[in-house]
Amino acid sequence: MNQILMIAIGILVIFLLICLIRAVIGPSIADRIVSVNMMGTIVMVIIAMLCVMMEEGYLADICIIYAMISFLAVVMLTKIYLGIYRKRKAKEEGAQ
Repeated sequence: MNQILMIAIGILVIFLLICLIRAVIGPSIADRIVSVNMMGTIVMVIIAMLCVMMEEGYLADICIIYAMISFLAVVMLTKIYLGIYRKRKAKEEGAQ
């Protein structure tokens, strides 16, 4: 069972690196926000798998706290993006 979980964690780490590359290269801000959200989700799954593999209950609490922090980060990034988008849109309308 532990070997299967370790292989799954290894695959998730590869996916995490791919999401990190997308966050850096992403052509738009929306792509970066989605990538950051996906990285948070992958990290939560890895923590949950470690919780099962190591049979440590406190890791589930850490996973829940990380989920809340990840959610707040994505909400804040989205609010910042919308604010920048609205300013740019108002500036374009004012220039016409």
